Amino acid sequence: MKLLPLEKLGAREVSPGVVEFGMPLPWVSAKNGYKMWVRVIHEKDQFLQEINPCDFEMTYSYDQELGDYWSCKVNIYNSSGTHPKSSWGTTGKYVYRYMLRDSQTHEMIDWIVCPFAREFSTGKMSAITLSYEPHTWSENEESWCVPAINDLIMYELMLGEFGGGIDGTIEKLDYLKDLGVNCLELMPVSNVLSTIDWGYLPVGYFGVDERFGKRRDMQRLVDAAHQRGIAVILDSVYGHTSDIFTYSYVYKKLKFSENPFMGPFSKDYFGESTDYNREFTRNFFFTVNNHWLDCYHVDGFRYDCVPNFWDGPTGNGYANLTYSTYQLVKSNANSDNHWKRFKNGDYINLIQCAEQLEGPEEIIEKTYSNCTWQNETLGAAQAVAGGDFDHITSLGYRFGLLSYPEETNTNNDRLKKTALQYIENHDHKRFICNFKMIKKDNELLSEGSRDVWYKIQPYLMGLFTSKGIPLLWQGEEFGENYYVPNSGWGRVMLYRPVRWDYFYDDIGKEIIGLVRRLTTIRAKNSQFRQGKHYFYNHYDNYQIKGVLMFSREYENKFSLIALNFSDSDQTIPFCFPYNGTYREELYGDSDDALNLKNVLSGADWNLVIPSNFGRIWTVNF
Repeated sequence: MKLLPLEKLGAREVSPGVVEFGMPLPWVSAKNGYKMWVRVIHEKDQFLQEINPCDFEMTYSYDQELGDYWSCKVNIYNSSGTHPKSSWGTTGKYVYRYMLRDSQTHEMIDWIVCPFAREFSTGKMSAITLSYEPHTWSENEESWCVPAINDLIMYELMLGEFGGGIDGTIEKLDYLKDLGVNCLELMPVSNVLSTIDWGYLPVGYFGVDERFGKRRDMQRLVDAAHQRGIAVILDSVYGHTSDIFTYSYVYKKLKFSENPFMGPFSKDYFGESTDYNREFTRNFFFTVNNHWLDCYHVDGFRYDCVPNFWDGPTGNGYANLTYSTYQLVKSNANSDNHWKRFKNGDYINLIQCAEQLEGPEEIIEKTYSNCTWQNETLGAAQAVAGGDFDHITSLGYRFGLLSYPEETNTNNDRLKKTALQYIENHDHKRFICNFKMIKKDNELLSEGSRDVWYKIQPYLMGLFTSKGIPLLWQGEEFGENYYVPNSGWGRVMLYRPVRWDYFYDDIGKEIIGLVRRLTTIRAKNSQFRQGKHYFYNHYDNYQIKGVLMFSREYENKFSLIALNFSDSDQTIPFCFPYNGTYREELYGDSDDALNLKNVLSGADWNLVIPSNFGRIWTVNF
């Protein structure tokens, strides 16, 4: 893959008031009778009926790097507007779109979004700000280092729902740091048509959507997160687009039988499929990755719906993109600038997380992804929550990430590998909905009953002591309880702001108190972040009683985790492997009776595990 020359693409202010527009449009040339314009208007004028936009005809050329290429230069300060009251010629944001005259029908194709725009406005409008003031990065930004993959505690959020936007999210970064989070996974920030939308049908890729802010606002968020030791990764949608995306929209309007960018490729779940057999497509998304890593200093990507562009470990699609992005970062990591944040000894700490739910083990083993979503833990947890204790066995193995590699060495590139562990994410109803539902007058407004909040405790304890990266979905830590339907537009176009009032009620205090203890335990004890995992698969002693037993061991520490999913306290037998005093991690400091003293290896103990809760015992040996 190669990087596209962004210095030629989109709208760029090359000198005060002078804007260059550049647009590659393969197979569309002036030689074949096509003509193209850019239509520009000041943002303050766009909704005033007396003020019309200004049209500027573009020039066609054949560029050696880009092929068929349309461009023009506009001196906004020295050109007149269309109305004496227009804001044309002043500083601020100008919105624009492209228009193309069809050489066959002579009809005008309007509302062409700039695919390389760095800013956006309402709906289909791209934008550029004259006299743009860039963000000044903090002095210690270049000393920031991305945490090792095994040390991550991840928090998924949507900017609008979590903090009401970028500024509100920045205000809550101290809260997230205090919670123990060190990596944000942001739901899509790329440009989409609707104001309320999850963001999985992108229109523009090279900037943050205008509903969230400008590029410097996003940079401020990343900068502020880094200053608090928090990495930032983006939920990136590269396997499909909106039908308004330029390279889908234009060629459909022209009724071309082929498309230089879009087309069937692997599995097509929804949206317009991107075709990675096309070099232009591969280079486009590679350039998108580089832009976000370089311009915004993000620390990696969560690649949405990988089956859309998965054609095997040596294919043109996903594997090629993650390999090329890794090599790009590796080549820059020794420089004396912000790229060095990825360098950690023999490892490159670029976070490349796949959403490959169909083959998560394969994607980790055979690509340059170093982590993946996997729904197997979630599925097992949901079955146990439904009362099927036979699935405790499956949950035990999932907590141990059975069959997942811990490290790979490909082409002399050593990568630590793991998977995410979660019981909630944006795709699913809140976990508490599995226990008891409260019906409303509309299914979309249904909620899980927080009265049974205590039932989620053993699942949270399992997440933070298991192998893998624990993931919290916004508000999970204090008992968010809304329902999400399995299908339909109600999933993606309903605004569900985090109910911060839950943080203050008695239920929220109990849940967040537990989560804070668990994040602290994980951060302070290396055996929960790496090392051995052993599941005690003894059905008659444990699973039949609703109990899950597993241990974690690394260097000189051993921990036993006992989780009770039943509604009754359970007494279970266990034979500890090491001598010593076993301190109970959660409450042993305040209740000495919970600690197990003078334990002899090989001796039988009867352990009492409280209902809908658990114990974590640790010994140093």
